[in-house]
Formats: sequence, C-alpha cells, structure tokens
Amino acid sequence: MDYRQIAELEEARQAVGTAEVALHSEQVAGGIMSFAGIGSWANQACGLGLDGPVSDADLDRFVDFYVERGVEPKLEVCPFADETLIKGLAARGFELREFENVLFRDLSIEHDLRGLLEQGWPHDLDLVHVEPGNKPQVRTFVEVSTSGFRPPDQPIDDVFFDVTSRVVQHPRCDHYLAMVEGKPVGGGGMESSGEIACLFGTSVLPEFRRRGIQAALIVRRLERARELSCRWGVIHTLPGIATERNSRRLGFELAYTKVIMAKPGNGLSVSP
Repeated sequence: MDYRQIAELEEARQAVGTAEVALHSEQVAGGIMSFAGIGSWANQACGLGLDGPVSDADLDRFVDFYVERGVEPKLEVCPFADETLIKGLAARGFELREFENVLFRDLSIEHDLRGLLEQGWPHDLDLVHVEPGNKPQVRTFVEVSTSGFRPPDQPIDDVFFDVTSRVVQHPRCDHYLAMVEGKPVGGGGMESSGEIACLFGTSVLPEFRRRGIQAALIVRRLERARELSCRWGVIHTLPGIATERNSRRLGFELAYTKVIMAKPGNGLSVSP
C-alpha cells in the first residue's frame, strides 16, 4: 500500500470539501485555506506542501488570510508535506495543538461488511438516511451527531449549525441518523470523492453507548461508499479514543498521522 497515495487523495478531498461549505476560500501552496465565520470548525487550511516547496510569500498570505478575518491561522499538516512548510511555520511561531490519525480500509476485501460486527446488528437500531431538504430532520441530526464534540448541554450556535447543515446538504455527502425505538440517539456523515470516502462527524448519546451503534454507523457508511464504487474508506480520529478502537476492530489501519498547528495572536479568535 502506498500511504502517500492515500494521503494525497484524502487531503485533497478534505481541502475541497471544506472549501465548498465555507464562506471564503483560496488556494495556497498546493492546498486550500477556508473561513466560515468566527467559531467555525471550517476555519482551517489543508493540503499545503504536498506539491513541493512552500514559499515565504505563500505562508505570509496564508497567515494574513486568517488574521484579517480575526481568527488564528490554523492548518492540518500532512507528514508527506515538503519540509519547507514545517520550517516556515516554525519561523512564524506556529504551535502544535493536537495529533490526528488517519485510518484507512480497503473496501474490496469483504463482501459482507455487516459480518464484521462481532455482536451482530444492535437490537432495535434503525439507521435513517437524512434528507437534506427536511429541515427538522437536519436539525435533529446536527444536534445528536455533534453532541460528542461539545460540552454537555452547550447549545449549538448559529455559525456552527450553518456550516454543519451545509455539509448535510452537500451533494457528495450522505448522513445517517441512528434511531432506537423512535428516539434519535446518534448519527454520522460521509463524503465520497472518486476512489475515497471519508467517514466523519459521528456521535452517540452517552446513555446509548457501548451498544455497537457507532460500529453499525461505520459499517452502513462503508456499504454506501462501496455502492458509490469507492475503493478506500478513511476515518480521522484522535489517537486512542473509542472511534479509533472501533475502527480498528472493523479492519481499519493507520495510513498516516498529521498534526494540527495554529498561530496564536492578541485578539484572534480560536477556532474549534
């Protein structure tokens, strides 16, 4: 397996997909930088340095793009990026914020993906495909699928909801709402792009965890990716959390680890 090939496909998908739901975006240094409002998770750049050396002019333009909008410059750095990107970020005072593992799975191996579920399909679980035009359903999906990414009982602000709902309505995306006895208990999304499909934005309500619901959401999205003729499924995860453990049980392997970096500044808003 050529891990660099997986990285090039996935970093390009992420960069383009984020830009398409952002308010403003520009190409820079072989990648794309995006902005979707103060407090948005889409305020980041991705894919920089994969095409070769990164110039000082490009890095200065990248920094200015975010500073002019009142947020910290932030980017995801792929390990296959040219070393000039790392040196340029260090010279400008960027800090490492977190690590992120990118796992992959070959969808051409098993014919029966549901057979990977060790305990079988969870009892009374129904996965409903979210209809982008159904506003109440979209609202419910965003609330439950992002619950694990917010402090308990913290409401969703308008900026967060707007950009996330645009992802739900994106033509290359599929989203599934997990229902147990008619109650929405979780959800997850997927974007397909050519050979690759990324599974993302998954949460299950605390009282419904440890029932295999997250694993079932993974399998259903992999089935959808296969229906769309994707060869590879990928998942981004913090190292060591439940998402990584569940993914590995379903045959995912580590493709590469990237780092999230940002440049702090007085008066600049920190993006999640």
